[in-house]
Amino acid sequence: MKLGRRTFLKLAGATAAGAAATACSAAPPASAPSSAPGTSLPPSSSVAPSGPPDWAALRKKVSLLLPGDSGYDNAKRVFNPAFDGREPAAIALCAKPEDVQAAVSAAARRVPIAARSGGHSYGGYSVPDGGLMIDLGGMSSVDVQGEQVVIGAGAKLKDVYAKLGAAGRCLPAGSCPTVGIAGLTLGGGIGVLARKYGLTCDHLVSAQIVTADGKLWTASADSEPDLFWALRGGGGGNFGVVTSFTFRTDPAPSAVSVFSLRFPAGSANDVLAQWQRWLPEAPPELWANVVLSGGSPVGCRVSGCYVGDSASLTTELSRLTDKSGATQTMKQLDYLGAMKYFSGSENRQSFVASSRILGEPADPSKLTSALSGRRGMDVLIDGLGGAVAEIAPGDTAFWHRKAIGSVQIYSQADPRNRSAATDSVAEVVTGIGLGGGYVNYIDPALPDWMTAYYGDNATRLKQVAKTYDPDKVFGFAQGITPG
Repeated sequence: MKLGRRTFLKLAGATAAGAAATACSAAPPASAPSSAPGTSLPPSSSVAPSGPPDWAALRKKVSLLLPGDSGYDNAKRVFNPAFDGREPAAIALCAKPEDVQAAVSAAARRVPIAARSGGHSYGGYSVPDGGLMIDLGGMSSVDVQGEQVVIGAGAKLKDVYAKLGAAGRCLPAGSCPTVGIAGLTLGGGIGVLARKYGLTCDHLVSAQIVTADGKLWTASADSEPDLFWALRGGGGGNFGVVTSFTFRTDPAPSAVSVFSLRFPAGSANDVLAQWQRWLPEAPPELWANVVLSGGSPVGCRVSGCYVGDSASLTTELSRLTDKSGATQTMKQLDYLGAMKYFSGSENRQSFVASSRILGEPADPSKLTSALSGRRGMDVLIDGLGGAVAEIAPGDTAFWHRKAIGSVQIYSQADPRNRSAATDSVAEVVTGIGLGGGYVNYIDPALPDWMTAYYGDNATRLKQVAKTYDPDKVFGFAQGITPG
């Protein structure tokens, strides 16, 4: 039986997240303005333009939707219905980088600007109330070029995996089918193949990005290297609007074995204690999560995959010592089949969530106590380590390289009464006693969020913002401010 990723996590007690995404060629088109390696942008004028954007003029250049237009209400919708009440002043339906340049130039420093790719921002930040939404859905090409792939800004993971799988190539990424490759990459890109192949951002070769002055740049190791560093984990919505990424890929594995272990009631403390010892010592081919589901008692499941055959997976699972009473399922699939196994429904979902980082083994009783009696509340711990930890925390903007795992605290929420779910998530977060956070599970209520998301990389990120967006053209509540 196919087990969708969202169904998979909901049964286990959580839901995947993700954000938007993009991809790019190693060099800009001949007509695109570029910059010499290391060149800084000139500072923008300190005199703010007056008045609202000239939407009529912009409409002559870009397909534009205004409130009241046919298609506007559908176009502004994102994954979480909680944000349906937000009203952008305009939505630019962009099909090429020049459209993005025109939109940014028209609105910069007049109204808030936000790009929307997959529309999975946990804070709804891709729906700027009273601002310009730059919809990248028309830029969704996935072009496999030998060992590299060029992916358009509006591409969703389901399309990325389909094209890569058909070409026999692999890119580690997230699992929710409608998450965009852009936000996922820009926040790091945790997924079920991360321990073997690394984060999505670790495979980035170059990115094309429209900055606050309306110019199109190529960021790579040799061109705008500071910006390239920041785009690998510095979070979506910062520095500019990425229009495409170029990634290196790996040969797709011939076998990926998936599994699920559901443990009997009352075993959550023991299982979590074992999991925290077992996974860090496992080979990088093995990825696993542990999901704790609120209730009385707290439920527990361990699920994951192994890049290899089911016989090898069986050997690794035997090292998770006490599985007495556990219900086990296992299946050997090809790469594309495994990615489809972890994907789930494309239907919109209302939820409230936050995140923390498991930097070192935690006291299992703290997590289970925080969830005791809380039906509908779940804690999902996704394993890190392996290839993720082989890169130093300062080598990219993604800071949490040495962590055991990322922790998502998730609750389904009635859109009519989100406050109860919000309060419950806050109480559980406080109870588990963990710090840090994953920017792709962005939480508007997270205290000291710059440090939580970016650690010691925060200072450098602020300097990059000062160079490329000194006037906070792309500013939002948890946007990186110029240093």
